[in-house]
Amino acid sequence: MPNNHHPPKSPKTVLITGCSSGIGHCVAMGLHARGYRVFATARKQRDVDNLRLQGLNALALDLDDSQSIKNCVSRILAQTDGRLDVLFNNGAYGQPGAVEDLRRDVMRAQLETNLLGVMELTNLVIPVMRQQGYGRIIQNSSLLGLVALPYRGAYNASKYALEGLSDTLRLELRGANIHVILIEPGPVTSRFRENAFGYYQKNIDPEVSAHREIYKRLEQRLTRPGPAAPFTLPPEAVLKKVLYAIESPRPKPRYYVTFPTYLFAVLKRALPHRALDWVLLKVSRNENK
Repeated sequence: MPNNHHPPKSPKTVLITGCSSGIGHCVAMGLHARGYRVFATARKQRDVDNLRLQGLNALALDLDDSQSIKNCVSRILAQTDGRLDVLFNNGAYGQPGAVEDLRRDVMRAQLETNLLGVMELTNLVIPVMRQQGYGRIIQNSSLLGLVALPYRGAYNASKYALEGLSDTLRLELRGANIHVILIEPGPVTSRFRENAFGYYQKNIDPEVSAHREIYKRLEQRLTRPGPAAPFTLPPEAVLKKVLYAIESPRPKPRYYVTFPTYLFAVLKRALPHRALDWVLLKVSRNENK
């Protein structure tokens, strides 16, 4: 009989995407240290090997590849007698660039990883959670799923869409004892900027853009050492909220992590659109100085 009311007493099984560094790596190590049965995934085999060397049960998972997603879930379920208690969708990347400079294929690639792969994985896991009568789906969103900032159009779009699908899913799963929870990190120490700069170099040609002067400053920001923004927190701050999302009997629909996410969640509700635009443009000018 499925357990319709309480999580299992034995260590919970957790699947985490994007564990090569940053938030995913920190959460995988933190949950493993607390006795969770963690399945840590990464796209590149060398990262999978590194995770195994650190004592984690690690598997390859490429969110752009349907077969990779299916294979990964099948392998996990074979090891857990068909059980999976928690999915933490963390894997994502940022594609910088002005909206008018984003080619269709570049935009599609951003959505494949940050949205479509995430939802395909989630939809594979939901029937498992329905069968066992319990589950937690935790989505790592972003401050940029709450408010937009210039030159992040592709990433903004992917995270806004993730928020919309997650809110819909939460309503559709009401009564199934499967909780859908959004984590809103804001600025957190990771390799995100370094990776984003690689995608910028690959896909944006500043010399033919109307935004080339701003791109010069954007390049400096993406390659600058040290924290990207004020109020940057270490990834352990996200781990703390993920633990709330897993262990709380009634988890909140959203957990804000850093001061900017708390602040902009309030400002979005309180300010008229033009006033919020003014604040966001000021933030953008300050960070691209």
